[in-house]
Amino acid sequence: MPALVKQLRSLGGCTQPVRLDGHRTERAVDTRTGEIGRVLHRLDSATLPAGQLLVRCNNRRASRCPACAEVYRRDTFHLITAGLRGGKGTPAAVTRHPKVFATFTAPGFGPVHNRPADRDGVIRACRCGLLHDAEDALLGTPLDPSTYDYEGAVLWNAHAGMLWRRFSIHLRREIAKRAGLTQREFPHFARVSFAKVAEFQKRGAVHFHAVIRMDGPEGATSDPPSWATTELLADAIASAASRATVTGPVIDSRAHTFVFGRQLDVRPIRSADFDGSAELTERAVASYIAKYATKGAEATTGTLDRPLKFLAELAQMDLSDHARRLVRTAWKLGARRDLDHLRLRAWAHMLGFRGHFSTKTRRYSTTLGALRDARTEWRRVQASTAVDGETDTTLVLSHWAFAGTGLSAAEAWLSASLPPAPGTEGEPTWTAAETNS
Repeated sequence: MPALVKQLRSLGGCTQPVRLDGHRTERAVDTRTGEIGRVLHRLDSATLPAGQLLVRCNNRRASRCPACAEVYRRDTFHLITAGLRGGKGTPAAVTRHPKVFATFTAPGFGPVHNRPADRDGVIRACRCGLLHDAEDALLGTPLDPSTYDYEGAVLWNAHAGMLWRRFSIHLRREIAKRAGLTQREFPHFARVSFAKVAEFQKRGAVHFHAVIRMDGPEGATSDPPSWATTELLADAIASAASRATVTGPVIDSRAHTFVFGRQLDVRPIRSADFDGSAELTERAVASYIAKYATKGAEATTGTLDRPLKFLAELAQMDLSDHARRLVRTAWKLGARRDLDHLRLRAWAHMLGFRGHFSTKTRRYSTTLGALRDARTEWRRVQASTAVDGETDTTLVLSHWAFAGTGLSAAEAWLSASLPPAPGTEGEPTWTAAETNS
């Protein structure tokens, strides 16, 4: 039992681990002669308490694996924070770089139930005449489903990633124009870095939240030019967002063109932590983006968290009529040969959106892979045991075969009662001061 407890604790609470059959052998290698020596360590899945090697699923979706999603959320928080205040290999001087938090919305596809607010923040009645509760299931659903543009909504999701790329191109052009530079000269003076996350609104349309920062030509390690200000950056973002367009397909004589919605929110990020003020702070931004990094369409729209194999599966699923119509529309459009490149059937569960939920430019800050590697290395060092005459060079021979996923009923019961092993949960996103307050 102690050995099984140790193996399950190493999963850090993962509920859908990958089960592997196989073995791994480490042998010493003489660096002078190249001779392969004694066995330093051997791992055989058949000798493990669970009968197989259990590996975390690392699924970012909270609906699939809360523990792995929490690790992903924490890693995203630290990735965003590093690009705002430094750390994880990013210099602290980045705090002085102009940066904003921008939200890009989708256009309208028809009136939906909502909770409009006046200038004082007082919630008013919806166009349907009702004052909806914040948790009302009607929110985000069409007032008249028969006239709602389901086709346009699905195709917008499918082209949202491309629209973002067009925006990023226009943004560099707009900044260069305001600085009196040509597009060819701009990279020699400044660089635009960003980190963004996609979020589904209740109506099932994707919108983006992004930290956008202006750096020197080498990225976070170089100071931006004197003309690079937060005001210039915000103005360029507004102009680039209005210019970005993507020409979509023509379906039944209807031409589709995709642009961002009219609601664009661009706010400066201040270099301060939470202190009760109304300012948008670095920590608030990182927490906000990390929160949405673990959610998909299933969290807000009430749709699916895994791909469909057959449309008939919808009949067995508890979905709202609005979500069901969006999935059906994606599936129907996916049958068209001229839309093969959008892979709408493969992404029908995501209402057509096939982009990554969190992305960043190369020089914004560290990477999720680097954070995972650091955590793995720390755990390896902690778990390593000294071997007499240990060599720095080893030969590793391994063979693993997929054997399934998940835990048995007994393993799941035992795992739920165990605290995660150190180093499996990701770095906390709170500080000691917050914990003690």
